[in-house]
Amino acid sequence: MEIVITDHPEQVVADIISAEIAAGATTLGLATGSSPVDTYKELVRRHKEEGLSFAGINAVMLDEYVGLPPDHPESYARFIREHFSDHVDIGEVYPPDGMAEDAQAAADAYDELIKEVGPVDVQILGIGSNGHIGFNEPSSSLSSRTRIKTLTAKTREDNARFFDSIDEVPRHVITQGLGTICDAKHAVLVATGEGKADAIAAAVEGPLSASCPGSILQWHPNATIVVDEAAASKLRDADYYRYVYDNKPGN
Repeated sequence: MEIVITDHPEQVVADIISAEIAAGATTLGLATGSSPVDTYKELVRRHKEEGLSFAGINAVMLDEYVGLPPDHPESYARFIREHFSDHVDIGEVYPPDGMAEDAQAAADAYDELIKEVGPVDVQILGIGSNGHIGFNEPSSSLSSRTRIKTLTAKTREDNARFFDSIDEVPRHVITQGLGTICDAKHAVLVATGEGKADAIAAAVEGPLSASCPGSILQWHPNATIVVDEAAASKLRDADYYRYVYDNKPGN
């Protein structure tokens, strides 16, 4: 696990994705939520101003609310279009089918689709204040596959700011499981702000535990955690992480 503490997380994550594309990446994994928004802005800027091309690349999404159509203002399919895919030359972007009559069958089919279009070369991730990645809430199996999950009250409260009221926040999602996420060749988690500091400390320096789903990245052979100073504020070994990154070959 590589820990990068920086004032510009979006630049570091965009550099990673750009390098993977240059090396022949064909499939990206896209996350939603506030954490990756600045990264998407930077990737769009590089596409428009520096010629970064996503031609020949497909993408899969981490999750989708159950019961929201793809054109709903708060659906994650629409989020990805608005913040990223409508502004670059990427190929297909595959979302889970949150409107399927049989949501679990749709989840199973989506897991198979990821295997068909993958493996995912770079999976972008955020982390919730309770340590969830994707919508794998605390207690999620560390080997779980794509499935339906019930959101915790805390997650629904965190997401209520995007809706008119908490009553409109769906209670269920289709999410890639932790095992599915870990199939990606390179997992890149980005987090900013003091509100993510406890979750980052637990994921990076706590035990590998279903109580903090993000800790599964300790088990991943190629995981990069990119955080700003505020999100890094509770890391015990922050100085060591800075030293390692500053002295990384090629830096």
